[in-house]
Parts: sequence; structure tokens; C-alpha cells
Amino acid sequence: MSTAAGALLVIGDVVTDIVARHRTPLATGTDTAAEIRTLPGGAGANVACWAAASGVSDVRLLARVGTGSASWHEQRLRDAGVRPLLIPDPHAPTATVISLVDAAAERTFLTDSGAALRLAVDDWAPELLEGVAHLHLSGYLFFADVSRDTARLAARDARARGIPVSVDPASTGFITALGVDCFLDAVEGADLLLPNADEARLLTGLAEPADAVVKLSRHFPLVAATLGAGGALVAASGAVTARVPATEVRAVDSTGAGDAFTGGFLAARLSGADDAAAAAAGCRAGAMAVTVIGGRPGAA
Repeated sequence: MSTAAGALLVIGDVVTDIVARHRTPLATGTDTAAEIRTLPGGAGANVACWAAASGVSDVRLLARVGTGSASWHEQRLRDAGVRPLLIPDPHAPTATVISLVDAAAERTFLTDSGAALRLAVDDWAPELLEGVAHLHLSGYLFFADVSRDTARLAARDARARGIPVSVDPASTGFITALGVDCFLDAVEGADLLLPNADEARLLTGLAEPADAVVKLSRHFPLVAATLGAGGALVAASGAVTARVPATEVRAVDSTGAGDAFTGGFLAARLSGADDAAAAAAGCRAGAMAVTVIGGRPGAA
């Protein structure tokens, strides 16, 4: 494993995940047997942890959490090799997600964003970019006015320093609620977009993922899209530049697979890999992610 040069700063969400794996369909109005675990999660935090596991020696995470669980989350991040820059929020709890995982390892989320989307402009300082080689923004930040302003300010400061910026669109449900045009306007100027196939379709209105990725690459210099079992596509300047197959594994929980791809992709890019090799590294990390319960390396 090569060591990445320069720090990765992730700004995003820290979440308490309640993962419920049920092998039979949910029975309305009564009990359904399930295996339930409480784990650390959050798209931004997961990306940071997977990047650290993939070779980035200096990974930093800026996020807001509730005061009640701040120390627990901070220790989990340190254990994963991430430097936590957590802002304790006395007025909102840490974001919580109930992840319902069925027998096919597909997950459905119930999300309470809590403190995550309260990350404010006052929580940001340009000095946080010292030593940073890449800034990654979790798409969840763009779904509330306060955190969207913070994300855009951080991106502007990064670009002023010549630091590339990536964005993970994060959620088709939240993009729909915000509006596709509003989301695209908010993330304009990003150097790298990392959607999954559904997000790419939604952002372009095109049914075929390859067509959608090509269209997005006319607006963003580089697009790397995950296709689940179909692997990943990379596009630049209006053309597909790489197709990477998925690594075959037995999936138990797909939670965080996209975050793992992003972490692996960014780690590889920071270590000097080309786009195709970075996508392959992302696919390997994504494959590892679906073999564990929860969204982080070795979560359970």
C-alpha cells in the first residue's frame, strides 16, 4: 500500500448508525426478527476512515456532533486513524440513521440529520487547509442553508489555494427535495464528482449511467461513478475514460460502500495513481465494505 502525499480534509457528517439486518420482509404492525448494532457512521466520516485505511497518513474530518456522544465519536475516529475536528453542538444531537438491511444486503435509511447540517460558517477557518492536498465535501452538507454556506465557503478557500475539491452527491431523496438545479448550482466549481448510478441519472435526466456520467463530465473536470455490482465508470471532457469491474464478494451489508469507494479513490489519487487505477482502488475498498456490518473498515 503506497502512502499518500499531503493531507486529506473531509468536511461532512458524523452519524450514529443503528443497523438492523432482517432476513425476512418487514411485517407491518408486528415484530420482525433482526440483528441490530449501534455503530459509528456518516458519509463524511466513513470516507475519512476508508481513506485512512487506504494509505492516507493524514486524514482530517470537520463535522458537528451532539455533545452527548462527541467523545465516543472522536475516539472511534482516532482509532480509525482519522484526526477529528469535531464541533460539539449543545442544541442538537448527533445525526442518527436507522439502516434497514434486507436479505439481499440492500439498505434503506431513516435519517435524522441532527447536528450534522448545523455546521456553520463560524466553524470554518482557512487555516484548516494548511498542509491539505485535497478537500472532500459530503453532499449532505448541501441540503441545508447553514451547512451549504459553510461548504461553499470552504470550497472557495480551497480553490483560491489551488487545492482540488471533490463532492459526493450523497442522496437522491435529498437532491429531489432540494431540486437538481439548486444542487448543481451549489456544487459548481468542484473538480471531481463522485455519484452513484442513481444520483447520476437524477442529476442528468438520462437513464443510461454511461450517458449520465458523460454529460456530468462536461460540467465537472472528472466524474467517477459507482455502479454497484457493475463496477465503476470514469469520465472526463465528455467521454468515458475508464470502465472498472467490481470485485466479486459475498455481500452482507451495502451500507457505506459508496463512501468506501470514495475513500479508496481519493487515497489512490493522492498517492499518484491515474484515474483508472484510482477507480480500481475504490472498487476494491467498496467490495471490502459490503463484507462488514456498518459503513467503516472492520466496523463489526
